[in-house]
Amino acid sequence: MTHFGIMCPPVSGHLNPMTTLGYELKQRGHRVTVLGIEDTQPKVIAAGLEFQVIGKSDFPKGATKDFSTQLGNSSGFKGLQYTINWIVNTAKMYLRDAPDLIKAAGIELLLLDQGTPEGATIANYLDIPFVTVSTALIFNWDMSVPPMITSWNYDPSWRGIIRNRVGYALLYLVNKSMLNIVNDHRQQWNLSPYDNFNQYCSQLAQICQQPAEFEFPRRELPSCCHFTGPYHYPSSVSQESIPFPYEKLTGQPLIYASMGSLQNRLVWVFKMIAEACVGLDAQLVITLGWGVNPEYLPDFPGNPIVVGYAPQLELLQKATLTITHAGMNTTLHSLSNGVPMVAIPITNEQPGIAARIAWTGTGEVIPLKKLSVEKLQKAIKRVLTEDSYKKNALRLQEAIKRAGGVSRAADIIEEVVVTGKPVLASTKQ
Repeated sequence: MTHFGIMCPPVSGHLNPMTTLGYELKQRGHRVTVLGIEDTQPKVIAAGLEFQVIGKSDFPKGATKDFSTQLGNSSGFKGLQYTINWIVNTAKMYLRDAPDLIKAAGIELLLLDQGTPEGATIANYLDIPFVTVSTALIFNWDMSVPPMITSWNYDPSWRGIIRNRVGYALLYLVNKSMLNIVNDHRQQWNLSPYDNFNQYCSQLAQICQQPAEFEFPRRELPSCCHFTGPYHYPSSVSQESIPFPYEKLTGQPLIYASMGSLQNRLVWVFKMIAEACVGLDAQLVITLGWGVNPEYLPDFPGNPIVVGYAPQLELLQKATLTITHAGMNTTLHSLSNGVPMVAIPITNEQPGIAARIAWTGTGEVIPLKKLSVEKLQKAIKRVLTEDSYKKNALRLQEAIKRAGGVSRAADIIEEVVVTGKPVLASTKQ
């Protein structure tokens, strides 16, 4: 039995897949402890994992709600900058407190979400192994593909490579504060400094929720990088029951609209979605997420079903189309069910995910700044009526099934434990 420690951002898009991975390892006889701020405890306990609170004074109960409220009102670079500031502040807290907690708990290997770049330095300092887990879009810097925060299409020409290099140079400047904080601690702990993001990643194994088919062709991936496909909660994991008025479903083709649990306070976007669906032979379900109470909103055009939260996986099994902010979990949930999408990316890595939706032909993309009812309605009709989108979504569904999911991810982690050596990816990925 190995005692694993998990570090990840305290939001559902990261917590859900990481606790699912932890649950799988626990089912195999291992011990799993999540180090998280107080707000994450209920979800961790629901997954049957151990919990160690960290940063109680820095991030008291309710801090995640404050973060989501601010981020939900942001878009574009402003939203990205706010997210980076949050990551920097949590990094300071983890670097200060996590080493002592990890030693006291007897954790033997760390599972580090790519959204916790400070984790590698903590593992180096404690001289324990770690595995990198990409629950969002794979972060690895690679000049053959655009930076993950951009909406740029894949372009392998020399022009595309130059464009990418300029993008990464700007991204380096945006992330310089994080690199400085990490390197300050590396100097204090007599560790060699980092000079690029890829050094944050494990040399033993890097596992990614994407199937390989949902990633641009890369030239610089390490040999220990594995595309395992998404990690979904099995039915046996305790989850909060989410009520939904199933009796209101009419049997018409179902359009499921979600702008995620964070970047969702742009109520005008939901109104446009409702207007764009008026007159279609389809039924619209809108889920609002954090902080937007449907009781306080005016009625949307077309009388869609509007709820605060919805049982997403269950509804996507019935859906014909997803309208999404291009968050990784909603995107992978849709593709796991062979459902094509219309993407309206807002901030962070969502433009990069949307670019891959367009590249794979699994949906249409409308940038937030160019969103209009007319453009949205045209995109919806195109995805609903042209067979290629559904065929491509089904192609990705099959790729996800082949990728192995959480079981394969756990196999890779266990191989790291047994061998202590890098686990190399199959050339068939």
